[in-house]
Amino acid sequence: MHSSIVRARQVGVFLFFFLFFTFLALRLLYLQVIRHQFYYRMANGQHTVSIELPPRRGTIFDRNMHVLALNLNCDSIFANPREIENRAIVARTLAPILGLNERFIQQRLSKEKSFVWIKRKASPQESALVKKLKFDGIGVIKESKRFYPDKSLACHVIGTVDIDNNGLEGLELYYNKYLKGESGWLISTQDAKRKLLESYQDEFIAPKNGLNLQLTIDEVIQSIAERELAKVYEKYNAKAASIIVMDPRNGDILAMANFPNYDLNNFSSRPAESIRNRAVNDFFEPGSVFKIVTASAALEEKVVGMNDKFYCENGVYKVGRRILHDHTPHGVMTFREVIEKSSNIGTVKVAALFGAERMYKYMRLFGFYDKTGIDLPGEVVGINRPTTKWSGVSMLAIPMGQEVTTTGMQLACAISAIANDGYMAKPRIVREILDGNNLSVRDFRPVMLRKVISPQTSMQMRDILAGVVKTGTGKKAKIEDFSAAGKTGTAQKVEPTGTYSHNRFIASFIGFAPAGRPVLSAVVCVDEPRPVYYGGDVAAPVFKNVMDESLKYLNAKS
Repeated sequence: MHSSIVRARQVGVFLFFFLFFTFLALRLLYLQVIRHQFYYRMANGQHTVSIELPPRRGTIFDRNMHVLALNLNCDSIFANPREIENRAIVARTLAPILGLNERFIQQRLSKEKSFVWIKRKASPQESALVKKLKFDGIGVIKESKRFYPDKSLACHVIGTVDIDNNGLEGLELYYNKYLKGESGWLISTQDAKRKLLESYQDEFIAPKNGLNLQLTIDEVIQSIAERELAKVYEKYNAKAASIIVMDPRNGDILAMANFPNYDLNNFSSRPAESIRNRAVNDFFEPGSVFKIVTASAALEEKVVGMNDKFYCENGVYKVGRRILHDHTPHGVMTFREVIEKSSNIGTVKVAALFGAERMYKYMRLFGFYDKTGIDLPGEVVGINRPTTKWSGVSMLAIPMGQEVTTTGMQLACAISAIANDGYMAKPRIVREILDGNNLSVRDFRPVMLRKVISPQTSMQMRDILAGVVKTGTGKKAKIEDFSAAGKTGTAQKVEPTGTYSHNRFIASFIGFAPAGRPVLSAVVCVDEPRPVYYGGDVAAPVFKNVMDESLKYLNAKS
């Protein structure tokens, strides 16, 4: 009896352990074989980490290889909320150091993640203070930050980037695919405390740094242009102002500036009105500067001679229901004087000699129906109609710069064509794309778009426009050591009612120097200057000062 009980117990114990170990074996088989891939991936997820290695964004240089935009190393603050015991204390301590709202930091730390950003691209002082705290779960990682040494210089040309170094505006946006580069990756193993084990790096793909840009912009001429434009912008309480300085021989943009402007290193706090690159993003009625097209057409079509005479009606000319006025009454004037003194009446009478179709022809040749093709984002083209949509009074308005719209960039190309023996160059703002050793990857050669007028007409126009500066409406553009040529403009802005304003104007001057062999051309536009608003008084002096200093800097011959 006793032995049978013992045997039963032995069998029971044996069966128990047999079934237990069978269960363990089956469980092990299930985990190791059937669920192998699942737990393998889980283990890898816990111990293997993939780290993106951001590329270094390319540097932007001016034409003389002076740095306009570069990357600097900086610290960014991150957190692993799972390792932080008292998140409220950490948030309360970090808020004043990082200049952040305490609630914002608490929200970041409340996430059940192993990695969250607290502050990207912190200052060196902020980073140093965070490191001193030695909080578990709070760390510092190296990133690169875009930096602009000259702050606001050429801000509308260069543009800005976002927190991840992606281009947002200007050349930073237009050439982002070249500047940005490609990210690399590090696949490594980490221990239980999430510390990387350098001896267990499984794979490393180096980042491909961005390429560099060399611009046509000249830092010195850009500085001169911005300084002089700032003076007129402030002196005349203008709504806005812009300037373009160009080499008419090859289309190189040596300076492009707008006011109001902003600090590229602090773009998040810029006012909305400072964002646009008005030189390429805004169009307007040009007024009398457009008379260069009318005069060029008349000479090219040989319908006038330089000394042909026109009666300018003593300043008041009634045509049908429309009455034209000159700002100063004139009687009989030669064709040359009509342009030099900027007579609206004389200009309209000249245009009547060649008609609407040929007016339209030269508007197209001078590029007022097309974008210039400059490598900047957001370029617009004016709203200009074909002759089939011109009204009965269009030929009383268009020849003197009304019922036609243009951008500053289009005007720069037009005046440069006259300066360049009648040939129009495509505007160029990037000279080359360079690799990390500043060796050329791609260059952008000058491009001549078309012949606009003959060299003979160009020479005649240069002579007339030199007269504008010597004895005409552009006397304040006269340069002491160099001859200059150009045209003034004072354009009435259009009111919402569709009528021309009597107190809102755009003052402008377009020209080149030296007049005989032009080295530089320029366009100056000042939007709503007060109380003085004439182009010859407001914009011409800016042209004079910029040209004088720039030509001396370039050692140009007079």
